Amino acid sequence: MTIRIGNAPCSWGVEFANDPRNPDWQTVLKECAEAGYKGIELGPVGFMPEDPALLSDALSEHDLELIGGVVFRAFHDADQWDDVLDGAVRTCKALTAHGAQHLVLIDSISPRRAPTAGRADAAEQMDAQEWAAYRDRIAHVARIGTEEYGLTVGMHAHAAGFMDFEPELERLLDEVDESYLKICFDTGHHSYAGFDPVAFMKRNINRISYMHFKDIDPVVKADVIENGTGFYEACGQGIFCNLGQGDVDFPAVRQILLDAGFQGWCTVEQDCDPTMDVSPMSDARANREYLESTGFN
Repeated sequence: MTIRIGNAPCSWGVEFANDPRNPDWQTVLKECAEAGYKGIELGPVGFMPEDPALLSDALSEHDLELIGGVVFRAFHDADQWDDVLDGAVRTCKALTAHGAQHLVLIDSISPRRAPTAGRADAAEQMDAQEWAAYRDRIAHVARIGTEEYGLTVGMHAHAAGFMDFEPELERLLDEVDESYLKICFDTGHHSYAGFDPVAFMKRNINRISYMHFKDIDPVVKADVIENGTGFYEACGQGIFCNLGQGDVDFPAVRQILLDAGFQGWCTVEQDCDPTMDVSPMSDARANREYLESTGFN
């Protein structure tokens, strides 16, 4: 099994490119490498330099490979379509400039969904017309990524957006052609949503092109779901714990990947609040060491 383990800027609290709380991008690259990783995601476009020469030199300095990048924007909001397209095209250009393969699409947090993150039975649903337009926007960006830039595009379910719960993801996959939309599967978000990540992987492994490794503290999860806590507040309470300390069965995840002959990158993403008293590099190292202890290398 040839699986390589990478990390991502969100493990350093980087969710939005212009957040003044962000560490600088050079620090993220340096600490990612010092924690023992050989690959990193782009983070939100604009966080790392969009000058290919500048970023290429920095990646080489730290012996890091660019794995992929995320378009974390409001696919659910037609009024923000220009912003979605801007993020998608800039991300595609950045990835192809560095030979990265994975374009990940995530519907960003919606005020209509934030209070019901993790509670499928209480969450507002789109009507048929809104869903069709939403699906078509996702499919359009997926086609751009595959047909114009030669990337592998994966849909990533995410708490507090409109692609949160397993039935929504499965509906989308049924309605969008597999040739240009696959799955970037996030173990933690699937657990946060109240579903079994291992069971989903067993059913859908042939469509999973890329993995995000994340774990969920079950005690925090129970509390935030009971209290309707927003996604970022839940991050601040530590819902995304170190790998191996939560409710995701990573040995079972590994076995599914092994049985399927999965090849390529799996990326650790431990979303955190940058104002918390945590050491992202220490957590990143601990997560890598845990994965190695379960047989990932």
